Amino acid sequence: MHETYFLLVIVIVLAAVFDFINGFHDTANAIATSVSTRVLSPKVAVTMAAVLNMAGALTGTEVAKTVGAGLVEAASVTQVTVVSALLSAIIWDLITWYFGLPTSSSHAILSSIVGASIATAGARVILSKGVYKVLIGLIVSPIVGIILGFFLMLFLMWLFRRSAPFLVSKLFSRLQIASAAYMAFSHGNNDAQKTMGIITMALISYYKLTDFHVPLWVIVMCAAAMALGTAVGGWRVIKTLGVRLVHLRPIDGFAAETSAATVIEVASRMGLPLSTTHVISSTIMGVGASKRLSAVKWGIGGNIVLAWIFTLPACAILAWGICKFLHLLVG
Repeated sequence: MHETYFLLVIVIVLAAVFDFINGFHDTANAIATSVSTRVLSPKVAVTMAAVLNMAGALTGTEVAKTVGAGLVEAASVTQVTVVSALLSAIIWDLITWYFGLPTSSSHAILSSIVGASIATAGARVILSKGVYKVLIGLIVSPIVGIILGFFLMLFLMWLFRRSAPFLVSKLFSRLQIASAAYMAFSHGNNDAQKTMGIITMALISYYKLTDFHVPLWVIVMCAAAMALGTAVGGWRVIKTLGVRLVHLRPIDGFAAETSAATVIEVASRMGLPLSTTHVISSTIMGVGASKRLSAVKWGIGGNIVLAWIFTLPACAILAWGICKFLHLLVG
């Protein structure tokens, strides 16, 4: 009993660390475009993102329910399973942060849960309906993001086609502050809930509960950890998203952020754990493509996509290996 309780404490600590790293790693999702268009200074942008990430994280638990109760049979999950999944996702996030790759923390943690659960109790514990739901969300969301970013940008260019460029730039320099805030809020809403779901999964396993309910202290802890990580910031990834992928103006940043935040908010209310990195990257590419295809540096975009695809099997295998090792270690 004491050993199991100790593992539960480790789960909670690792979950807080993962949320911190997630906020650190994914700061770029909310503020890269605002910084690159010089609408906000890095310091102001990071502060705003941290506050609104926390606010967003306090607004719902639908995604948490999908992660904690929809992917695997909770009764078959052990504390070692959850520890292994978190370790795998943390290691992957740190590696990709070091190389400046805007990979998906969502891909990392979700595939790690699946890999660790298979190592614990075999493939029978996987809930195929929930896995399909998550995969559909992860695959469809960037496609929707590209399309929405593309057409919103076309609409804005048509709407302001007779306006002076200086006035357009001045207007959207202000509007982009609102779109960046919207993006930060939606990011916190979707991403922090994934960790809430994992902690609740561990609590259900420890206390042998039957109902999935996220405690208030878990919601507050995850929100605070993500906000703190966001406040520290991940400038390597910001450079890739906000500068290297496509040249952005304030109107471009507004279109990309508004499109991405809308996709994420709708998905969060539906309980779909999206990759916020996927979505903002795709809307940036959609906005760039609306002007001309050559405006997007597709080589960099291709490298990002490869990193996304590689994350799923890499994290599942890594979590499987860690889980097997830990099970041997603890007996």
